[in-house]
Amino acid sequence: MYMLGLITVFSFVVSFVGAWILIPRLKRAGIVGKDMHKPGQPEIPEMGGLAIVAGLGAGMLLAIAIETFRPNSFAFGFETLLAVLCVVLLVTLIGMADDLLGIRQWVKAALPLVASLPLAAVRAGVSAIALPFIGRIEFGPLYALVLVPLGITGAANAVNMLAGFNGVEVGMGLVAMGALAIIAASLKAGTALVLLLAGIGALLGLLYFNWYPSKVFVGDVGTLSIGAIIAAAVIVGNFEWAGIIVITPYVVDFVIKAIHRFPSRGWWGELGEDGKLYCPHHGPVGLAQLVLKLAGGLRERTLVLVLIGLEALCGLAAVLLYRLL
Repeated sequence: MYMLGLITVFSFVVSFVGAWILIPRLKRAGIVGKDMHKPGQPEIPEMGGLAIVAGLGAGMLLAIAIETFRPNSFAFGFETLLAVLCVVLLVTLIGMADDLLGIRQWVKAALPLVASLPLAAVRAGVSAIALPFIGRIEFGPLYALVLVPLGITGAANAVNMLAGFNGVEVGMGLVAMGALAIIAASLKAGTALVLLLAGIGALLGLLYFNWYPSKVFVGDVGTLSIGAIIAAAVIVGNFEWAGIIVITPYVVDFVIKAIHRFPSRGWWGELGEDGKLYCPHHGPVGLAQLVLKLAGGLRERTLVLVLIGLEALCGLAAVLLYRLL
């Protein structure tokens, strides 16, 4: 078990140090974004998600090194883990292209389909999925060729949409990965557990810099990568239903935004003179705005804690479901 803990700690250190090095350099390079929820809308460095990817990659490579020099330390699939790393790196390139150059929304939404190909190529996961009240259904080649790309693409885009508040992406991602790690450990899904522990360490490393008031934003690099990590973990661990449960808040947010045709401006909320955020006058166009409307206005930090709390409830539901099955 201490070997697994070492992976998390190493990922944390690399991510923390990486963020500490990146932040001033991003600012000097002019890679910044406006904090829409603060008076004066100060400019904050973006693309802090690069530190997440660095920490994740470092933790995964450490796991491979440990298993190479100390065989049977913990069982996981080398080939599958490297395929997941390829997926995350490809998604990172998509996020960088959007953060630096800007790409059309529909193009960014579709590109993760291409990024998922390494997992499809190694036929990651198990093609038979257990459905509640129905039983196991065998999808055969359709699992690798259709369901895996759709899972990676859907999760990456869903996490990318529920963003924009200090600490929400990292906070919700931590809770989701924590719940999935508990499930992976109980099912002895070694590959998924290594991936999730590396992801947890990487997110913890950035949390200090991304929490309210943020010193750095994760950017599309971070949001797309977090979604890809979550989807890849449930695929290789073969607990897809847990993944569906933990991304429920993201799905609700996606549905609300889809009803409003995915607004790109004016959706984040209105900052009142009392320092609270309020639902825009035209009504909620996402989960965060719905929470603001129901609460009658919240401070940004409180809103983020509420969203993380909703994610925690979904994570608990997923853990209980797999405990009972």
